[in-house]
Amino acid sequence: MATTQKSNSASVSFKPMNVGRFVVWFGFALILLFAPMLFTSSLSHTMLSQMGIAIIVCLSYNMLLGQGGMLSFGHAVYSGMGSFLAIHTLNTVSGGFPLPVSLIPIAGGLSAMVVAVILGWVTTKKAATPFAMITLGVGELVWAMSLMFPEFFGGEGGVSGNRVAGSKPFGITFGPQIQLYYLIAIYTFVCTALMFAFTRTPLGRMLNAVRDNPERVEFVGYDTQRVRYIAFIIAAFFAGISGGLAALNFEIVTSEVVSGYRSGAYLLFTFLGGATFFFGPILGAILMVLAFVLLSELTKAWLLYLGLTFMLMVMFAPGGIASLIMMNLRVASYGKLKPMLSKYLVLFISGLVMLLGMAAMVEMVYHLQLNQALGSELTFLGIKMDAKTVSSWLASLIVFLAGLSVFEYTRRNFAVQWGQAQEYIENEIKRKESL
Repeated sequence: MATTQKSNSASVSFKPMNVGRFVVWFGFALILLFAPMLFTSSLSHTMLSQMGIAIIVCLSYNMLLGQGGMLSFGHAVYSGMGSFLAIHTLNTVSGGFPLPVSLIPIAGGLSAMVVAVILGWVTTKKAATPFAMITLGVGELVWAMSLMFPEFFGGEGGVSGNRVAGSKPFGITFGPQIQLYYLIAIYTFVCTALMFAFTRTPLGRMLNAVRDNPERVEFVGYDTQRVRYIAFIIAAFFAGISGGLAALNFEIVTSEVVSGYRSGAYLLFTFLGGATFFFGPILGAILMVLAFVLLSELTKAWLLYLGLTFMLMVMFAPGGIASLIMMNLRVASYGKLKPMLSKYLVLFISGLVMLLGMAAMVEMVYHLQLNQALGSELTFLGIKMDAKTVSSWLASLIVFLAGLSVFEYTRRNFAVQWGQAQEYIENEIKRKESL
């Protein structure tokens, strides 16, 4: 009997707790908790709220793109439908329906999930390029319907509501932006945790297998279309929650929320953040809000800068910002990052100089095309320039070429040093494997 008990106890193994992961999640919670205390202006609170909403929708989009290899051009359909159903639910609550305002985003998620159950079955019957084209067609169809049925979609004016409605537990009305921010922060943390947990489930692992080798998945007996369909529904649910939070935040929903423009933004910034890593879409969501709110206020050419950034990322860092971070962390773990820090500094400064020179020329072109009635003079970063004088163009060109030449020279030296570091790391890995 003692021997049996000993053998049974020996067969039980306990997996050690991942302390690093616990620290990351604890840090994420602290950031959500204290961010509005560090950035106290009303604009900051509004931007933080939008960042939380964007994090949820970009992570839900990455369920399709990064984890399932499904390039969707119509993800805004589900976040948008969540917004419309949420705003109608909010108006119902204002009419006396006993539902807490804090649960309205869940209503948006459930409604988006129902839409995905209907549309997703057709959409996920195909993969790769046909899937992308079907999502594009579905997105355009729903956007056209939003203008054809004003009774539900509100026409060009949209549907508005008032979030200060229903019961007010503990005096919380969600009128002040700070109260709504913390509601969004709670949803952001919980939804992020649930979507991360999904990646660790058998379904999440199978979704990765469908992305990498669908033929082999079919060979071992799994239905790849069913896996894509279930993941599609789950992604739509979280997108609907983000749409519901957006409806509470803006208190108005228009047809723009289901447009292809919105779907393209999700794709663009999820890719820029890094679709191959879980935290990549979080970075992309933050960039999306900064671009839409701040960059668009600084310059009328912000879409041009955004397009150039996307093009450069596709050419030189297709894994997004997250991949750049992880590659440098890998190099740092082998002690090879410190010698390259000086070159990183030179690359940053020369790249910034090159960007300033190019931006000055772009701003002069935009000024001549859009603000010609105001004269040829403009102010760029506190510097007065005349868009019709040769000296302004020549100075901008010299700054651009000077930055470009230094950047290119340093980049070539850096590429050699980076290659040597990668070779050293590969040799170290092989040496450890041989021991």
